[in-house]
Amino acid sequence: MSFESSGVAESSTGSGNRRPPFFFREEYSGLIVKGNFMTLAAKPKLVEEGEWLAHQVVEQYRLLEQMIDIIKVLDEKTQKPICNADVCPTMSASGHTYTWLDNNRKPIKIPAIQYINLVQKWIVGKINDPSIFPTDTTNINFAASTYASGSPTPSGPSTPQPLGPTNLNAPLSQLAGREWLGKSSGFPETFESDIKSIYRQMMRCYAHIYHGHWLDPFWNVNAYKELNTCFIHFVNVGKLFGLLGDKETEPMQPLIDLWLAKGLLPQSPAATKENASPVPASSATSQTTPGS
Repeated sequence: MSFESSGVAESSTGSGNRRPPFFFREEYSGLIVKGNFMTLAAKPKLVEEGEWLAHQVVEQYRLLEQMIDIIKVLDEKTQKPICNADVCPTMSASGHTYTWLDNNRKPIKIPAIQYINLVQKWIVGKINDPSIFPTDTTNINFAASTYASGSPTPSGPSTPQPLGPTNLNAPLSQLAGREWLGKSSGFPETFESDIKSIYRQMMRCYAHIYHGHWLDPFWNVNAYKELNTCFIHFVNVGKLFGLLGDKETEPMQPLIDLWLAKGLLPQSPAATKENASPVPASSATSQTTPGS
C-alpha cells in the first residue's frame, strides 16, 4: 500500500506521575449497550468467511464514518471543522505521527483532516470496486485489483495509481489449486491484504479521534460512550479475525486492556497460552484450562 507509511513514534516528554488521559480511565470506558461483542462478531456457520469479513469491514466503516462526521462539525466561533489544520496540523495519536507519501514517494506530514478525508475516499473506492468487493456472484471475476491502495499519481495524493498485471490474470486452471480468503465467493487473492490495509487505516482514524478529540467534541456533547461502543466493536472484529496487530493498536492499548480485563474482548492466542494450566491434561486434578 504505497500511500501509507507505518506510524513513526516521536520523542515525547516524560509523563512522570501524570494521570492517564480520561479515555484510558475505567470510569470513562463505558458503553451504550450491554452484551457480548464476541457473539456479535462471530461468523454464522453457513456464511463463507470472505463474505462475512466483507460485511464486517463495510459495517465497521459505516460506524467509523459516523464518528468522523462528529469531528467535521463546524465550530460556531471559527466556522471551521472541529478537526482542522490549525488544531491538528498532523495526523497523530499519542507518540505516533502518520505520514502520507507525496508524488515522489517521500513521507510527508499533512493535517489530520486532510489525511482522514483521503483515507475515506480511498476506502469508499475499495468498497465500491467490484473486483475487490464483488456483488455479482453469478459472474465471478478473479482479475486483480485495478488500483494500488491509494497510491498517489502526479494529479495528487487523492488519486489512486494503477497497478500492473498480477498472477491473478493467469488462467483459472492455474489458480484452481491455490486457496485464499474468500476465493469461493469470488473475492480476489489480494482480498485479505486489502481488508487488513483498510482496517489499519480505520485504526489510525480512531486513534486520532480519541487522542485529539475525545474531550472536544465527544465529552462535551456526551457522545463518548457511543465512540467507545463503535471502537470496541471495531477492535473485537479486528482481533477475532486477525485484521489488527499489536503495532496498530498500540496508541489505544490501555483502553483495550481495560476491556480485556473485563472480558469484553477476546484474549490473544499468546495470552491464552500463558494463562493455560502448566499441568498436563493426563495428570491434572482439579485444575481447568481457561477458555479463550
